[in-house]
Amino acid sequence: MKIKILLTALFSSVIGFAQSLNDYKAVIVPLKYDFIKEDNQYRLATLSKSNLLQAGFTAFYVNEELPTGYNERCDLLYVNVRKDNAFLVTKLFVEFKDCYGRIVYTSETGKSREKEYDVAYREALNNAFVSVNALHYKYSGKSPVAPTKVTTAASLQTTASAAPAAIQQTVVATPAADVSDPNLLYAQPTENGYQLIDKTPKVVMKLLKTSRPDSFIAIKDGIQGSLNAKDNQWYFEYYQNDKLISEKVSVKF
Repeated sequence: MKIKILLTALFSSVIGFAQSLNDYKAVIVPLKYDFIKEDNQYRLATLSKSNLLQAGFTAFYVNEELPTGYNERCDLLYVNVRKDNAFLVTKLFVEFKDCYGRIVYTSETGKSREKEYDVAYREALNNAFVSVNALHYKYSGKSPVAPTKVTTAASLQTTASAAPAAIQQTVVATPAADVSDPNLLYAQPTENGYQLIDKTPKVVMKLLKTSRPDSFIAIKDGIQGSLNAKDNQWYFEYYQNDKLISEKVSVKF
């Protein structure tokens, strides 16, 4: 009986996440995924964007200049393709994350038994997007509500025997990007935060998430510091010869 309740709750949670995709007006596509070595290798970035457009989404590459109306980063989704290690089978699945890096929806796993990487990746990714197409995405016009908790099978099992606790989330405003800045950096979601790339594109800085959306652990040119939002601007701060250095950084999340 407990297993049945758990499965029902998990199914309801998955449906809820799928429906929430409609509250996001566009998707940002990275140029590179963790399991490949070069930007758009095997044309995976191109294929991702093509599949998103086919599924009804508005999609932009991470280094594209966004048109008016798409400058609020929390109105956007950030797509990531991940690879499952398997013998003689290529397995890929698609994750959609919100502006805080939390997973909103995960696709079914697409598979291919082709031996050539370019063929196998293309087939596996197209198969993964079958479940995304089945969502029949249509923008609702509503602003997404930031989730206070991500539900998983493990968390459902844990909370089944415990009383739920009230969770209160503090929403912190983050600086708006100055798209006219020639030094503007673009935030590309990673497993633990973001990497900031320039228009080249070249990775300039790596960010690790903290408990606050307006503060990150930051690493640039081997120097570790923090990226903090102050006075409607981002600042990279670190110590050099016991002196605090604060550098203004223009970032588009």
